[in-house]
Amino acid sequence: MRKRWLQTRVFFVVFTISISYVIVLILAFSMGGASVKDLGFEVLFQLRGSRIFMGILIGVMLASSGVVVQSVFANPLADPYIIGVAASATLGAVSAYLLGLPDIYYGIFGFVFSVAVSFVIFAIGRHRDMATLLMLGVAISAFVGAFTTFAIYLIGEDSFKITAWLMGYLGNANWDRVIILAIAAMICSWYFFSKRLELNILLLGDEEARSLGVNVSRLKIQLLIVSSLAVGFCVGFSGLIGFVGLIIPHILRLVLGNSNHAIILPLSFFLGGLFLLACDTFGRVIWLPIEIPIGVITAFFGAPFFLYLALKRR
Repeated sequence: MRKRWLQTRVFFVVFTISISYVIVLILAFSMGGASVKDLGFEVLFQLRGSRIFMGILIGVMLASSGVVVQSVFANPLADPYIIGVAASATLGAVSAYLLGLPDIYYGIFGFVFSVAVSFVIFAIGRHRDMATLLMLGVAISAFVGAFTTFAIYLIGEDSFKITAWLMGYLGNANWDRVIILAIAAMICSWYFFSKRLELNILLLGDEEARSLGVNVSRLKIQLLIVSSLAVGFCVGFSGLIGFVGLIIPHILRLVLGNSNHAIILPLSFFLGGLFLLACDTFGRVIWLPIEIPIGVITAFFGAPFFLYLALKRR
């Protein structure tokens, strides 16, 4: 009976996500400052199609990374940005701007910085527990954030462009970036799903997982490295987009009443992409001709949800 009830809930979630995708895709493609009549289908597809796919792919990686990070830290309030990767990517993007490089290098520098700092964090913390690793990430975030703030201060009056990018921006999407993100998303998603059984075992606690033959420390480090790479790609290409990795896993667990990663992970891929696409479309069309940064929209919806979770835990 319980299994049938879970199957019914999963079917309901899949059906709802599928219908929502159709609606949001139609709105995302048809709404905006220009129409098919104005630009033609091919031009509009080049402009909006790449942005739509880029938003979906970033949502996939952020949401699935959120599922993994929450399981690794055994903390439902953990977020993929918590290890300092986002702060490092931000510093990389600002550095590219200070060097006078084109905006395509924001993503490249952001990714390189995030990967470099990730490996430094894990090299230092690999023989320590998760609490120490978490504190190390927070400390590095604060340290790197200080450099970023100073760099933006040096930019002065011309800082608007980089500030807007840091608030989350998908307007720089193109098909080359979509292809890169698609490859990254497929690799990260495949890896996460391949570890679904081990992630389920981690829910039992570290001691129980060890008794079942799982090398807990190595598994957690590997999962965090891949999560960091995924987040580094996302921040490098789109700036800071918060709360996706926090709220999507919770929504699925609340609706399904289940934490089985064989179910939660695939659904997080689809719901994360849908959520980010919906937020981007909303921010793009709600106040034409002004575009609200997607990071502002996700924070608008995510912050109250985070507050609800924090109060619920108390």
